Amino acid sequence: MGFPRTPFLTVAEDLSLYRQSLPGGRPPGRQELRIYDMNEHTFFEWKRSERLTAALALAFCLLGLGLQRLPGVGFSGKLSWGLALVCLVLLGLSRLSRRNRGWKILLRIAQIGLAALVLGLSAVEIWVIRAGHRDESAQPADAVIVLGAGVNGTTPSVALQTRIDAAERYLKAHPDIPAVLSGGQGPGEDTSEARVMYDALTERGIDPARLILEEQSVNTRQNLKNSLPLLEKQGFDSYGGRLAVITNGFHMARVGLLWDLPTELVQVPAKLPWWLDANYYLRESFAIVNDMVLRPLLA
Repeated sequence: MGFPRTPFLTVAEDLSLYRQSLPGGRPPGRQELRIYDMNEHTFFEWKRSERLTAALALAFCLLGLGLQRLPGVGFSGKLSWGLALVCLVLLGLSRLSRRNRGWKILLRIAQIGLAALVLGLSAVEIWVIRAGHRDESAQPADAVIVLGAGVNGTTPSVALQTRIDAAERYLKAHPDIPAVLSGGQGPGEDTSEARVMYDALTERGIDPARLILEEQSVNTRQNLKNSLPLLEKQGFDSYGGRLAVITNGFHMARVGLLWDLPTELVQVPAKLPWWLDANYYLRESFAIVNDMVLRPLLA
Protein backbone atom coordinates (compact mmCIF):
# COMPACT_ATOMS: atom_id res chain seq x y z
CA MET A 1 0.00 0.00 0.00
CA GLY A 2 1.55 3.27 -1.08
CA PHE A 3 1.32 5.16 2.17
CA PRO A 4 4.18 7.66 2.73
CA ARG A 5 6.14 7.89 6.00
CA THR A 6 5.40 11.12 7.91
CA PRO A 7 7.77 11.10 10.90
CA PHE A 8 6.88 14.61 12.14
CA LEU A 9 3.10 14.20 12.21
CA THR A 10 0.96 13.06 15.11
CA VAL A 11 -0.86 9.76 14.90
CA ALA A 12 -4.19 11.59 14.33
CA GLU A 13 -2.76 13.63 11.45
CA ASP A 14 -1.07 10.56 10.06
CA LEU A 15 -4.31 8.59 10.14
CA SER A 16 -6.10 11.42 8.34
CA LEU A 17 -3.58 11.21 5.49
CA TYR A 18 -3.95 7.45 5.47
CA ARG A 19 -7.70 7.78 4.98
CA GLN A 20 -7.14 10.16 2.08
CA SER A 21 -4.86 7.59 0.43
CA LEU A 22 -7.69 5.02 0.30
CA PRO A 23 -9.86 4.79 -2.86
CA GLY A 24 -12.46 7.56 -2.83
CA GLY A 25 -11.17 8.85 0.54
CA ARG A 26 -13.49 6.40 2.31
CA PRO A 27 -13.00 5.55 6.01
CA PRO A 28 -10.66 2.59 6.51
CA GLY A 29 -12.13 -0.78 7.40
CA ARG A 30 -11.11 -2.88 10.41
CA GLN A 31 -8.49 -4.87 8.52
CA GLU A 32 -7.02 -1.71 7.01
CA LEU A 33 -6.84 -0.06 10.41
CA ARG A 34 -5.04 -3.14 11.74
CA ILE A 35 -2.52 -2.79 8.89
CA TYR A 36 -2.11 0.88 9.79
CA ASP A 37 -1.60 0.09 13.48
CA MET A 38 1.17 -2.36 12.62
CA ASN A 39 2.82 0.04 10.20
CA GLU A 40 6.46 0.76 11.07
CA HIS A 41 5.72 4.47 11.19
CA THR A 42 3.06 4.05 13.87
CA PHE A 43 5.38 1.96 16.02
CA PHE A 44 7.99 4.70 16.05
CA GLU A 45 5.46 7.43 16.83
CA TRP A 46 5.71 8.39 20.53
CA LYS A 47 2.51 9.03 22.44
CA ARG A 48 2.42 11.86 24.95
CA SER A 49 2.08 9.33 27.80
CA GLU A 50 5.17 7.50 26.54
CA ARG A 51 7.23 10.68 26.43
CA LEU A 52 6.12 11.45 29.99
CA THR A 53 7.00 7.92 31.14
CA ALA A 54 10.47 8.19 29.57
CA ALA A 55 11.01 11.58 31.24
CA LEU A 56 9.98 10.14 34.61
CA ALA A 57 12.37 7.21 34.18
CA LEU A 58 15.24 9.61 33.53
CA ALA A 59 14.25 11.85 36.46
CA PHE A 60 14.03 8.92 38.89
CA CYS A 61 17.38 7.58 37.68
CA LEU A 62 19.11 10.94 38.25
CA LEU A 63 17.39 11.33 41.63
CA GLY A 64 18.62 7.88 42.65
CA LEU A 65 22.18 8.72 41.66
CA GLY A 66 22.01 11.91 43.72
CA LEU A 67 20.48 10.28 46.80
CA GLN A 68 23.05 7.48 46.81
CA ARG A 69 25.72 10.10 47.43
CA LEU A 70 24.00 11.31 50.61
CA PRO A 71 24.56 9.46 53.92
CA GLY A 72 21.57 7.79 55.55
CA VAL A 73 19.14 7.91 52.62
CA GLY A 74 20.23 4.82 50.71
CA PHE A 75 16.72 3.35 50.69
CA SER A 76 15.31 6.41 48.93
CA GLY A 77 18.03 6.12 46.30
CA LYS A 78 17.25 2.46 45.67
CA LEU A 79 13.52 3.23 45.58
CA SER A 80 14.15 5.89 42.93
CA TRP A 81 16.05 3.39 40.78
CA GLY A 82 13.24 0.90 41.26
CA LEU A 83 10.69 3.47 40.09
CA ALA A 84 12.88 4.23 37.07
CA LEU A 85 12.89 0.52 36.20
CA VAL A 86 9.10 0.35 36.57
CA CYS A 87 8.74 3.31 34.19
CA LEU A 88 11.00 1.62 31.63
CA VAL A 89 9.01 -1.63 31.85
CA LEU A 90 5.73 0.26 31.32
CA LEU A 91 7.28 2.15 28.42
CA GLY A 92 8.45 -1.08 26.81
CA LEU A 93 5.03 -2.70 27.21
CA SER A 94 3.37 0.37 25.74
CA ARG A 95 5.61 0.21 22.67
CA LEU A 96 5.10 -3.54 22.22
CA SER A 97 1.34 -3.25 22.68
CA ARG A 98 1.12 -1.61 19.24
CA ARG A 99 2.25 -4.81 17.55
CA ASN A 100 0.42 -7.50 19.50
CA ARG A 101 -2.85 -7.61 21.45
CA GLY A 102 -1.28 -9.88 24.06
CA TRP A 103 1.20 -7.16 25.00
CA LYS A 104 -1.66 -4.68 25.32
CA ILE A 105 -3.45 -6.98 27.77
CA LEU A 106 -0.22 -7.42 29.73
CA LEU A 107 0.21 -3.63 29.84
CA ARG A 108 -3.28 -3.18 31.30
CA ILE A 109 -2.61 -5.86 33.93
CA ALA A 110 0.66 -4.16 34.87
CA GLN A 111 -1.03 -0.76 35.15
CA ILE A 112 -3.86 -2.11 37.32
CA GLY A 113 -1.41 -4.01 39.54
CA LEU A 114 0.81 -0.96 39.93
CA ALA A 115 -2.18 1.23 40.82
CA ALA A 116 -3.32 -1.27 43.46
CA LEU A 117 0.20 -1.46 44.92
CA VAL A 118 0.51 2.34 45.10
CA LEU A 119 -2.89 2.67 46.80
CA GLY A 120 -2.04 -0.04 49.33
CA LEU A 121 1.37 1.38 50.18
CA SER A 122 -0.09 4.89 50.41
CA ALA A 123 -2.65 3.69 52.96
CA VAL A 124 0.09 2.04 55.03
CA GLU A 125 2.27 5.16 54.76
CA ILE A 126 -0.53 7.43 56.01
CA TRP A 127 -1.08 5.13 58.99
CA VAL A 128 2.67 5.05 59.78
CA ILE A 129 2.91 8.85 59.62
CA ARG A 130 -0.13 9.38 61.84
CA ALA A 131 1.18 6.92 64.44
CA GLY A 132 4.63 8.49 64.42
CA HIS A 133 3.46 12.05 65.00
CA ARG A 134 1.84 11.34 68.38
CA ASP A 135 4.16 12.70 71.08
CA GLU A 136 3.40 11.66 74.68
CA SER A 137 6.81 12.42 76.17
CA ALA A 138 5.23 14.68 78.82
CA GLN A 139 3.26 11.78 80.29
CA PRO A 140 4.65 9.66 83.16
CA ALA A 141 5.28 5.91 82.98
CA ASP A 142 6.21 3.06 85.30
CA ALA A 143 9.09 1.78 83.15
CA VAL A 144 10.94 2.50 79.91
CA ILE A 145 12.14 0.50 76.92
CA VAL A 146 14.69 2.16 74.65
CA LEU A 147 14.86 0.39 71.28
CA GLY A 148 18.24 0.05 69.62
CA ALA A 149 19.36 1.11 66.15
CA GLY A 150 22.51 0.77 64.05
CA VAL A 151 26.03 1.17 65.41
CA ASN A 152 29.06 2.02 63.27
CA GLY A 153 31.81 0.11 65.04
CA THR A 154 31.23 1.54 68.51
CA THR A 155 29.74 4.86 67.39
CA PRO A 156 25.95 5.23 67.45
CA SER A 157 24.23 5.98 64.15
CA VAL A 158 22.24 9.19 63.84
CA ALA A 159 19.01 7.27 64.60
CA LEU A 160 20.48 5.67 67.72
CA GLN A 161 21.99 8.97 68.87
CA THR A 162 18.58 10.66 68.76
CA ARG A 163 17.12 7.78 70.82
CA ILE A 164 19.88 8.19 73.40
CA ASP A 165 19.14 11.93 73.60
CA ALA A 166 15.40 11.29 74.05
CA ALA A 167 16.09 8.62 76.69
CA GLU A 168 18.33 10.99 78.63
CA ARG A 169 15.64 13.68 78.70
CA TYR A 170 12.88 11.28 79.73
CA LEU A 171 14.90 9.48 82.41
CA LYS A 172 16.03 12.76 83.96
CA ALA A 173 12.44 13.99 83.98
CA HIS A 174 11.31 10.72 85.64
CA PRO A 175 14.21 9.76 87.94
CA ASP A 176 12.59 6.83 89.77
CA ILE A 177 11.76 4.37 86.98
CA PRO A 178 13.88 1.56 85.45
CA ALA A 179 14.79 1.37 81.77
CA VAL A 180 15.65 -1.56 79.52
CA LEU A 181 18.16 -0.76 76.79
CA SER A 182 17.35 -3.26 74.05
CA GLY A 183 19.50 -4.15 71.06
CA GLY A 184 21.91 -6.89 70.07
CA GLN A 185 25.08 -6.79 67.99
CA GLY A 186 24.58 -6.73 64.24
CA PRO A 187 26.90 -6.97 61.22
CA GLY A 188 29.60 -4.29 61.25
CA GLU A 189 28.99 -3.53 64.93
CA ASP A 190 31.88 -4.03 67.38
CA THR A 191 29.57 -4.06 70.39
CA SER A 192 25.88 -4.37 71.12
CA GLU A 193 23.48 -1.49 70.61
CA ALA A 194 22.39 -1.85 74.25
CA ARG A 195 26.00 -1.44 75.47
CA VAL A 196 26.48 1.71 73.36
CA MET A 197 23.32 3.22 74.86
CA TYR A 198 24.41 2.21 78.37
CA ASP A 199 27.83 3.83 78.02
CA ALA A 200 26.38 7.05 76.61
CA LEU A 201 23.66 7.40 79.26
CA THR A 202 25.93 6.66 82.22
CA GLU A 203 28.41 9.24 80.91
CA ARG A 204 25.55 11.75 80.98
CA GLY A 205 24.76 11.10 84.62
CA ILE A 206 22.04 8.44 84.49
CA ASP A 207 22.34 6.04 87.45
CA PRO A 208 23.64 2.67 86.11
CA ALA A 209 21.43 0.86 88.64
CA ARG A 210 18.37 2.02 86.69
CA LEU A 211 19.61 0.63 83.37
CA ILE A 212 19.02 -2.98 82.31
CA LEU A 213 20.84 -4.34 79.26
CA GLU A 214 19.07 -6.61 76.81
CA GLU A 215 21.69 -7.63 74.23
CA GLN A 216 20.08 -10.50 72.30
CA SER A 217 17.43 -8.84 70.12
CA VAL A 218 17.92 -8.36 66.39
CA ASN A 219 14.47 -6.97 65.46
CA THR A 220 11.56 -5.03 66.96
CA ARG A 221 9.54 -8.12 67.85
CA GLN A 222 12.44 -9.52 69.86
CA ASN A 223 13.09 -6.10 71.45
CA LEU A 224 9.64 -6.13 73.01
CA LYS A 225 9.48 -9.85 73.79
CA ASN A 226 12.89 -9.98 75.49
CA SER A 227 12.58 -6.70 77.39
CA LEU A 228 9.29 -7.33 79.16
CA PRO A 229 10.49 -10.20 81.45
CA LEU A 230 13.43 -8.05 82.55
CA LEU A 231 11.04 -5.29 83.59
CA GLU A 232 8.75 -7.74 85.37
CA LYS A 233 11.70 -8.79 87.53
CA GLN A 234 11.88 -5.14 88.60
CA GLY A 235 8.24 -5.25 89.68
CA PHE A 236 6.62 -3.88 86.51
CA ASP A 237 2.97 -4.92 86.03
CA SER A 238 2.59 -6.06 82.41
CA TYR A 239 -1.20 -5.94 82.59
CA GLY A 240 -1.78 -2.70 84.43
CA GLY A 241 1.34 -0.57 84.16
CA ARG A 242 2.28 2.26 81.83
CA LEU A 243 5.29 1.58 79.60
CA ALA A 244 7.20 4.34 77.81
CA VAL A 245 8.73 3.26 74.50
CA ILE A 246 11.54 5.42 73.17
CA THR A 247 12.31 5.11 69.48
CA ASN A 248 12.04 7.24 66.35
CA GLY A 249 8.62 8.35 65.13
CA PHE A 250 8.68 6.20 62.00
CA HIS A 251 9.10 3.12 64.23
CA MET A 252 6.06 3.72 66.46
CA ALA A 253 3.48 2.14 64.14
CA ARG A 254 5.35 -1.17 64.13
CA VAL A 255 5.71 -1.11 67.92
CA GLY A 256 1.96 -0.64 68.34
CA LEU A 257 1.27 -3.38 65.81
CA LEU A 258 3.49 -5.90 67.61
CA TRP A 259 2.43 -5.06 71.16
CA ASP A 260 -0.35 -7.47 72.20
CA LEU A 261 -0.63 -6.83 75.97
CA PRO A 262 -3.10 -4.50 77.75
CA THR A 263 -0.21 -2.40 79.05
CA GLU A 264 -0.71 1.25 78.15
CA LEU A 265 2.07 2.42 75.86
CA VAL A 266 3.46 5.93 76.19
CA GLN A 267 5.07 7.09 72.93
CA VAL A 268 8.30 9.04 73.32
CA PRO A 269 9.50 9.75 69.77
CA ALA A 270 13.10 10.71 69.08
CA LYS A 271 13.42 13.47 66.47
CA LEU A 272 15.46 12.91 63.32
CA PRO A 273 16.60 15.49 60.73
CA TRP A 274 13.78 15.90 58.22
CA TRP A 275 15.60 14.26 55.26
CA LEU A 276 16.39 11.17 57.31
CA ASP A 277 12.86 11.15 58.72
CA ALA A 278 11.39 11.14 55.20
CA ASN A 279 13.69 8.30 54.12
CA TYR A 280 12.86 6.14 57.14
CA TYR A 281 9.12 6.76 56.92
CA LEU A 282 9.22 5.56 53.31
CA ARG A 283 11.26 2.51 54.22
CA GLU A 284 9.03 1.62 57.17
CA SER A 285 5.87 1.21 55.09
CA PHE A 286 7.67 -1.30 52.85
CA ALA A 287 9.11 -3.08 55.90
CA ILE A 288 5.68 -3.43 57.52
CA VAL A 289 4.16 -4.87 54.34
CA ASN A 290 7.09 -7.29 54.10
CA ASP A 291 6.87 -8.41 57.75
CA MET A 292 3.10 -8.54 58.10
CA VAL A 293 2.00 -9.68 54.63
CA LEU A 294 4.75 -11.18 52.47
CA ARG A 295 6.62 -13.24 55.05
CA PRO A 296 3.48 -14.95 56.45
CA LEU A 297 2.34 -15.75 52.91
CA LEU A 298 5.70 -17.24 51.96
CA ALA A 299 6.27 -19.07 55.26
